[in-house]
Amino acid sequence: NIIRRQRQELKLLIAELKDRDRELNDMVAVHERHIQAWEDDRQKILALAERCSLLTGELNERNALIKSLTKRLKFLESQQNDSKITLENTQQKFKELTQKVTDSSVHCQALEEKNQSLHCSILELSAKTGQLQAREQELLTMLQLKDKALLETTDQITEVTSKFKTLEGALHTAKLEEFSRNREQQDLKLTLNDVLFQVNRMKDVLAEKMKESSKHQEEISHLKHENGCLRSELILAVEEAQRKDQLYRFAKSKQVRMEKELSSLQQVCVKQQRDLHFLHINLENSQDSRQ
Repeated sequence: NIIRRQRQELKLLIAELKDRDRELNDMVAVHERHIQAWEDDRQKILALAERCSLLTGELNERNALIKSLTKRLKFLESQQNDSKITLENTQQKFKELTQKVTDSSVHCQALEEKNQSLHCSILELSAKTGQLQAREQELLTMLQLKDKALLETTDQITEVTSKFKTLEGALHTAKLEEFSRNREQQDLKLTLNDVLFQVNRMKDVLAEKMKESSKHQEEISHLKHENGCLRSELILAVEEAQRKDQLYRFAKSKQVRMEKELSSLQQVCVKQQRDLHFLHINLENSQDSRQ
């Protein structure tokens, strides 16, 4: 009876050992699957880390490009401000030159009117001179015909001669004044031509500045559009990097959980090995006792 009972116990122990062996085999298979999954996750994490490093380098390059474009944009804006200041100064000079041209035209018109009045005075003096010359001729004729009236007309001739000399002096003075007026008019015409030339040149400079300003405006708008595109791309890259970082954290937490589970499985394996060792010892003792 004792041997039968011990045999029954041995059968039960052997069956339990087989069950434990199957459980251990299943646990080892699960453990291997877990290790394989952990290895796959580790390879994915390494690939994600490498891709994150590449994206970080690309992000740094984009940042450097954005900085250079921002510097260029600031330079173009300062150049546009300088062009605006130059344009305003040119417009102010153009207004001043236009005012000078207007003043010169008014002065020239006044001089022409004065010159016309002087010309009329000269014509009147010339007419008077002709009349005096005719009168002198008449007086000379009368002197030849009337020698007796020489003493009576001597005073008149002297007076007429003095008046004639006075008129000649006035005529000479008027001619000198007319010459000076003509010369001043020529100088004013030259000054007016110079002013008109400067005005035309300022107009050309103004047109060039306007063209250059329009070109700068187009380039600034293009750079602003390009900067906006780069900023949107940068935002998308940053969001993608954040998503990848979140996936990396999830994988890291999963790895930690797997390590904890693996540690618990190792503890279970150690306990089962101890139980199996204990069962082997009991089996050996039972065999010894049966012998």
